[in-house]
Amino acid sequence: MEAILASNNKHKLIEIRKYLSGKFQNIYSLKDKNINIEIVEDGDSFLANALIKAKTIAKLTNLPTIADDSGICVDALDGAPGIYSARFAGEPCNDELNNQKLLKELENKNAMDASQRKAHYVAAIVIYFPDTDTYKYAEGKTYGTILKEYRGSNGFGYDPLFLSDDLNKTLAEVDLEEKNKVSHRARALESLLKQL
Repeated sequence: MEAILASNNKHKLIEIRKYLSGKFQNIYSLKDKNINIEIVEDGDSFLANALIKAKTIAKLTNLPTIADDSGICVDALDGAPGIYSARFAGEPCNDELNNQKLLKELENKNAMDASQRKAHYVAAIVIYFPDTDTYKYAEGKTYGTILKEYRGSNGFGYDPLFLSDDLNKTLAEVDLEEKNKVSHRARALESLLKQL
């Protein structure tokens, strides 16, 4: 059986292939299938957004489709940016603008000590099967604290600010292999693998 990932993100593709390659003969990216569409993620949860992406691509390809939605939830911001993590700073958005907005928001909340800067990453991963109109779903989380300045140059997104409880380093201070041992996506994939 073959599958497609509803993304062109190289990091996600590598990680997902690593976990699920034993279950699928091949896992394609959107680029591999010449698919170039903008999917409107207007769900109200990580699961809803992952399912929107999975169903959209499955209808186009008739292949089992893997999709994820992930983000960071900060306690002092009542769980924000949450499902809006990728576009937290508005349009045009990028990692630097998102990180700067996060730091500013925490400053505005007077979140000065580490206990007030607790956060967690969430990953919701779905595999949607178009032939049966069913899906499998798993969620993974990893916990930490938002620092006041960047540390490390690896990773992407909020990784330079996220001090992992498991590693006592930011996710940008470790290599991909070490990050994957504790990452929210890896934990979701491990859970999904058990369901398959």
